[in-house]
Amino acid sequence: MIGLRGWVAATALAAGIAGGIASPALAQDADAKAILMKSINFRTVPGPDSQAVAYGEYLAGLLTAAGIPASDIEVKKREETATLVARWRGTSSTLKPIILSGHMDVVEAKREDWERDPFVAVEENGYVFGRGALDNKLGLSTMVAAIIDLKKAGFKPGRDIILALSGDEETFMVTTQALAQELKGAEMVLNSDAGGALLDETTGKQLVYGLQAGEKTYADFELTFTDPGGHSSRPGATNPIYSLSRSLDRISGYTFPVLQNELTKAYFTAAAAQTGGPIGDAMRRFAANPQDQAVVATLRADPEYVGQIGTTCVATMLSGGHAPNALAQRATATINCRIFPGTSVASVQAKLAEVAADPKLTIRKIEAGAVESDASPLRADVMAAVRKAVDSYSKGLPIVPQMSAGATDGMHFRAVGIPSYGVGGNFLKSSDDFSHGLNERVPVATIAPAVTMWKILLRDLAK
Repeated sequence: MIGLRGWVAATALAAGIAGGIASPALAQDADAKAILMKSINFRTVPGPDSQAVAYGEYLAGLLTAAGIPASDIEVKKREETATLVARWRGTSSTLKPIILSGHMDVVEAKREDWERDPFVAVEENGYVFGRGALDNKLGLSTMVAAIIDLKKAGFKPGRDIILALSGDEETFMVTTQALAQELKGAEMVLNSDAGGALLDETTGKQLVYGLQAGEKTYADFELTFTDPGGHSSRPGATNPIYSLSRSLDRISGYTFPVLQNELTKAYFTAAAAQTGGPIGDAMRRFAANPQDQAVVATLRADPEYVGQIGTTCVATMLSGGHAPNALAQRATATINCRIFPGTSVASVQAKLAEVAADPKLTIRKIEAGAVESDASPLRADVMAAVRKAVDSYSKGLPIVPQMSAGATDGMHFRAVGIPSYGVGGNFLKSSDDFSHGLNERVPVATIAPAVTMWKILLRDLAK
């Protein structure tokens, strides 16, 4: 899951807007909570013992009971996981469908490491605990609950609504790639696995809502030098460790060009309005002129914002040699890059080779399941619907467009030309985000507003 915790926390805290709108008293959504707790109990870690098929069949049963024909629902086993595709047919045969995206799989969790069984949902002290509680079964459960509620209320969408749930988002996203190909031509994707609102740590009041409309491309590169080696008492002119060190030093001194697009300009414009001091001023000036070197230096010096102004690459792993008394035969380093939308992976690989400046270097991309994708346009209809949905919980809460540095299923839909928007209904404190970590949990209080948000989004965008 790529939420807004890291990228927006510094902005919200610097803004000093903790005195925002108070949370309304929320009625519990018992049905959605029951779906969430049942969902956690399915162990959907990809592998030979995955319960993804059984989980998909459980959700399919809920949708069938709500009135979606079984013939319009498919739970498909794919390798060691599964996908679910359910189509709620609209009244129009010409309007393109809307896709509701999420992933059924979760990160592995060991019982001996957790305070509770990670695959037995428990409600304690206002939280639901369990692996996947937040990432991403909250999103799946509230989307399904919203569909059920809308069906019961007699809502008839104009365009088809397609619930498309992948099964390996946390690993190689092979199922996501398949779904994106099978559903090409849709109007848009609403992704439950990104976006959401940040709450103040002390007061619980809303600070800001993040809407994800783009993702940087993830890429790992392996840099390697090799040599015949020999006895360490007879050092020669070449040494893979020294060669690699020199190349890494040259790469560490290089910065990729500053870049800006519609999404990041909107982000800095909105964030500047909520942020004071030098950072807020730098954001405002950068939005107006991304070539202002003084503000570029300010933003590059801050880990919260350096990733928003261009491609970044950094060495993350290093190995070399095979014995303390032998000349190294091989030295390798891994460089991780987060590539700005619109920049090709091949061009970044070529630049790394150019900067390393050693013809003996070999550099290869390590396959990680990522694909290149452009940012989605900030469509007026989407922005208006999100504004209305957010207002249902916190009227006037600032909405800040977001480009994620990590990856979600949305990138594969963007890669085939379908705009994707992360519009998760989670309202969380930063301290409540235990995605991928121990004792993952989600506040019960965020379930009901999430269902309401999904219902508003579907009424407005699928009409």
